[in-house]
Amino acid sequence: MMGGRYGFEKKFREQILMCSRCGFCQAVCPLYGLTLRPALNARGKILVLKEVMEGKIELNEELGETLFQCTTCAGCTENCPSGVKVPEIIVEARRDMARKGLCHPSFKGMGEILGRCDNIYGEEEAPDFGKARNRKAEYVYFVGCVGSYREEEATRDVLKLLDHLGVDYTLIDEVCCSGVLEDVGYQINEDLARKNTERVLSTGAKTLITGCPYCLRTFKGKPQYEGLRERGISIIHISQFLKDVDLGVRTKKRVTYHDPCDLGRHSGIYEEPRRTIKGIAPNFVEMASHHEKALCCGAGGGVRAAYARNSIDMARRRLKEAEECNAEVVLTECNSCVHNLLNAKLRKQNIAIYTTSQFVNRLLEGKEH
Repeated sequence: MMGGRYGFEKKFREQILMCSRCGFCQAVCPLYGLTLRPALNARGKILVLKEVMEGKIELNEELGETLFQCTTCAGCTENCPSGVKVPEIIVEARRDMARKGLCHPSFKGMGEILGRCDNIYGEEEAPDFGKARNRKAEYVYFVGCVGSYREEEATRDVLKLLDHLGVDYTLIDEVCCSGVLEDVGYQINEDLARKNTERVLSTGAKTLITGCPYCLRTFKGKPQYEGLRERGISIIHISQFLKDVDLGVRTKKRVTYHDPCDLGRHSGIYEEPRRTIKGIAPNFVEMASHHEKALCCGAGGGVRAAYARNSIDMARRRLKEAEECNAEVVLTECNSCVHNLLNAKLRKQNIAIYTTSQFVNRLLEGKEH
């Protein structure tokens, strides 16, 4: 580890110096595409941090406007010829800001809420989906905070689908995975991670299915959840579970797919969702930006909470691409993406937005065709 005043410098000095200022990141940055402000793209952020390393400026509150406006979508990393891992650098710089007491109020609020509550929204009562919890089963289905407290209808549909397929699953008295805390400058809540780990293991399940791509990343990659991996628990996303299932339904509608950043660029899961969707929607069409080049919906990295206007406008840019390919239905594999896209949808836009599981269940129930 190299010397330096700040954590980001100690860990990523060489990475920061690797930036060639080519601007390739600018072409794919959702915030730059929206605002056209150079300070908000990856190159601008890296240049700012380079000046901090050189002692030309201080890591102060004024830099928050730049460093906190990042969805950590990783589009810049995917497009960087030098291989600079910008989201990791930004997250570390945010930790430095938090240590100095300079964290964005919305991010600070997330840390405080998860210090006293079991979910990111501070809700007192967990939703009751009318399903068994904490029982012995082959699978655990982990809903996640957005699916539990904001997109309950989507969750009810996926649970109905699992029932229709005869899956032996149970819910648990889940708490927030707390992975989001790392994106906004804090550490994963050890107590919450312990509760989730113990409750999953108590079911005897061999597989943990997540409805949330960020929960997937957290369970698979964070040391706080090593207990699950040590016990040989298979951790998969619902899209991976459904990829080889004959769902027995079809739609004639023109359907497109939005790649969630956490499932796509961060987890490398692109084809599994498409296999399911193409199996039910022969009129499938890609948006102009897809796979590793997909536009971010604007919800990640704490931006939805801290910069709601820009978050919604990024989602509207994505929906414009859906309109341009004449899609009638936008499917995605992330409740957070669904939530942001639905909030951004204009009245004049005749586009339905669902998770894939939700849409499949609606086809089964005859609510879609």
